[in-house]
Amino acid sequence: MLITTISLATALFAAVPPTKTEPVKDTVHGVELVDDYRWLESLEKDSPDVAAWTTAQNDMTRATLDALPCRESVAKSLEKWMTLGAVSAPRMTDGGYFYSERTGTQNQGVVKFRKTLAAEPRTLLDVNALDAKGLTSLDWWTPNDQGTLMAFGTSRQGSEMSELHVLDVETGKWLDDKIEGKVNLSGWMPDGKSFFYSGLRDIKDAYSRETRYHRLGWDAAQDKIVVKQTNPSEIPSAGPSRDGKWLIGSLSKGWQANDLWIAPLEPWFERGELDKTVLAEGLDGSFSPIEVIDGTLYIMTTFGTPKGSVMSIDLAKPARENWRLILAERKDMVLEGVSVAKGLFVTTWSKDVCTQFERMTTSGKVLGAITLPGLGTASISTDDKRTEAFVSYTSYDAPRAIYSTELGDGTKEPKLTMWAKTEIPGDLSGFTVEQKRAKSKDGTEVPMFIVHKKGLKLDGNNPTLLYAYGGFNVSLTPAFNPTIVPWLEAGGVYVVANLRGGGEFGESWHKDGMQARKQNVFDDFYASAEWLIANKYTSTPHLAIEGGSNGGLLTGVATTQRPDLFSAALIEVPLLDMVRFQNFLIARYWVPEYGSSEDPAQFKTLLAYSPYHNIKKGQKYPAMLVTAGENDSRVHPLHARKFVARMQAQAANDQAKDQILLWVDRDAGHGQGKPLALRIRDAADHWTFVMSHTGCCK
Repeated sequence: MLITTISLATALFAAVPPTKTEPVKDTVHGVELVDDYRWLESLEKDSPDVAAWTTAQNDMTRATLDALPCRESVAKSLEKWMTLGAVSAPRMTDGGYFYSERTGTQNQGVVKFRKTLAAEPRTLLDVNALDAKGLTSLDWWTPNDQGTLMAFGTSRQGSEMSELHVLDVETGKWLDDKIEGKVNLSGWMPDGKSFFYSGLRDIKDAYSRETRYHRLGWDAAQDKIVVKQTNPSEIPSAGPSRDGKWLIGSLSKGWQANDLWIAPLEPWFERGELDKTVLAEGLDGSFSPIEVIDGTLYIMTTFGTPKGSVMSIDLAKPARENWRLILAERKDMVLEGVSVAKGLFVTTWSKDVCTQFERMTTSGKVLGAITLPGLGTASISTDDKRTEAFVSYTSYDAPRAIYSTELGDGTKEPKLTMWAKTEIPGDLSGFTVEQKRAKSKDGTEVPMFIVHKKGLKLDGNNPTLLYAYGGFNVSLTPAFNPTIVPWLEAGGVYVVANLRGGGEFGESWHKDGMQARKQNVFDDFYASAEWLIANKYTSTPHLAIEGGSNGGLLTGVATTQRPDLFSAALIEVPLLDMVRFQNFLIARYWVPEYGSSEDPAQFKTLLAYSPYHNIKKGQKYPAMLVTAGENDSRVHPLHARKFVARMQAQAANDQAKDQILLWVDRDAGHGQGKPLALRIRDAADHWTFVMSHTGCCK
C-alpha cells in the first residue's frame, strides 16, 4: 500500500521552492520558442542565483526522501548488498599478473600484483589512501608488457579529467612523469619505456583531443603530436601495434562508423613523416583493429556485415580488393570482440543478448566453444604470448566470478576453474530470470529480461521497475546488480528491456534507433510496459521506470509522451533539452547519434520528442526524481534543472503525492568514481522513491 500522511503532504507541498522566469525568445527554422529558464543553464560557480535555487531544490528533495517510511530499512538492506567485494580478471605480463580488488567497504578498487598466481599479492596502487573523502577515482590502469611499469589515470569528484601517472612496479614509487588533460593511454611501445596517449590540448575545449608520443623522463609539453581533432563530432585516435612497427589510427564518426588508417612507425621516429595508408574512409561501417601479426592486420568490421565479421589485410598489398574474409557474419549472433592469444583468436559473440565464446585460428578455422556457467555476460583476458586465459562471468542471479582456463591448441575444449568469486550475504536461489518479447508499434519484437521471486502471482499488483537505455550501440546484457536484491525480496519485479538503438542485435538494430528513427526507441519502451501490464505482471499504479544519461532522455520522453502509463520515473543525469543540447560540454560528439537542431529536418525530429519542450500545462505526470552531477563533464546539469523548473510550474501534480524532485550532487559527475557512502545514499534514495510510488514502501 502507498503510504502518505496529511502532515507530510502539507509540509512537502509548502516546501516547493519558487522559481523565477526570465523568458528568452528564439526563432529556430521559423519556429518561435520561448525559454523561461535559460538562466538555469549556468553552473553554480558562475551564478549565485543558480546555486541558491539548487540548494532549495536539494533541501526539499532531501527532506522528502528522508521522511519516507521505508527509507531507513531500505538503506540498511542495501548496505549489506553494496558492500560486497570485487575482483577483476588478471592482466598477464612477462613479469606477472595485475588485477584490481576492492573489499566491501573500500571506495575504489586497489591494483594488486602477483609474480605468479600462487604468490602472495602485493598492493601496487591504493587511491583510497590519497583521499579520506573517497572523491579521488582510479579511472584506468595499464601495465607495460614487461610488467615493470604501470601507467594509470586518476580524477576527482567525478570530473573524468584523468591525469596520467606512471608507477614503478618493483619499488611502488611514482615516477615524475605527469600528464594532464583527460588523458587515456593508447598503448605502450615494446621497449616498455614509452607510449602513445590521447588527451586534450586545452582542458577548456572538449573538442581539442590529440594523440601524442611520450618517452619516460621527457617534458610532456614537448611530446610529439601524431593527430589532432579538427571536427567536434569526429574523434581521432591512434595506437601502436604490439610489435611496435605500426601506428594504427581511427577517426570515429559517431557510434556506427569510423575511418581507418595505418602507418609505419620507423619513418615517423626518424624523420617525423607519417606515411598513412588509408584502409577505409567515408564508409558506412565500423573498422576495429585487432592486431598486426606477421605483416597482416586483422580487423573486425560491420561494413556490409551489420552483425560483424573479421577480415585480414596483407599490409604489403592493403587495397580493399585484396582483403580476405576469415570469419563471416552470422544471422543469429552478433560479433562483439576478438581477443588475441598465443596462436589463436577468441571470439566473443552475443546470442539472444547472452555471451558465447569460440576459439579460431588466425586463418579462420573454428576450433570450438568455451562453455560458460550459464546464460549471462562474460569477458575474457588473454595474452598473445600465452594460451592461459581468465574468464569473467555474471548474470542477474549470478554474482561476478573469475575463472582461469587453458586454451590449448584447440583440440580439447577448455575447462573453467574458479579463481575468485563474489561472496554474498544471502541466498539468490529463490529468484528466477525470464526472457520475454513484446511487439512494438511497427511489429518489431523487443526482448526483455524479467527478474522476480519464484512463484510470482500474475495478478497485476506487483511493484515493477522497468529499466532501459536504447542508444549509442550499447547492449544491456545480464549482469548481477546487488541493489535490486532488497527490491526483489520485497516482492518487486525488475525488468530490463533491450530497445532499438542498442547493439544487442547488430548495427541494423542500432541504426533503427538513431536520429530520425529515434521514436522507435520510445515505442519499444512503451510496448514493453504495455506487455507487462497486459500479462498481469503489474499495472500502471505499480509501474516505475528508470534510465540514466541517454536512458535519462528515454525516461524523460516517456513521462511527457505517455504520462498515463507509469506511476513514477527515475530520470538520471539526463539529456532533456534536445534543441540546445549540442551547445554544451562534449555534446557535439553525439550529433551523429541524435542529429542537431542546426539542421532543419533534424530540428523537427528533435523538437517533436524533446522532453523540456513537450511539457503541457495542466497535465498530470508521473512522480519524478531527476538527478544530475554538478561536475558532470558529459551531460550538463542544466537539463535536469530546466526540466524540473518547468515541470513544477506546468504540471497538475499534487506535489505531496506525485512529487517532482531534483537532486544535484555537488560532489559527483556523470556517476563514475563515486565513493561507497554516496553510492549507498543514492541507491537508497532511488529505491525508496520507487517503492513509495509502486505500493512497496512499508
